[in-house]
Amino acid sequence: MQTTEIFEQVKKMIVEQLDVEASKITMTTNFADDLALDSLDVFEVIDQIEDEYDLEIETDDALATVGDLVNYVASHKATED
Repeated sequence: MQTTEIFEQVKKMIVEQLDVEASKITMTTNFADDLALDSLDVFEVIDQIEDEYDLEIETDDALATVGDLVNYVASHKATED
């Protein structure tokens, strides 16, 4: 699965789950600074992504931006395929 596909899916999840405008979400969007999301909001998105991609995401990793999360999923999904 390509990074662009993962980004589009993650973006869709953020928009649907957290009621964020899609236009605000890019790979460099910071969850806290740009979207004003707290750790619980981010956890909800991570939980949904874990279910969607059958992954366990280490929340200890620095996942401050949408791109960090997308790249994490892409690299861990690649090792499973």
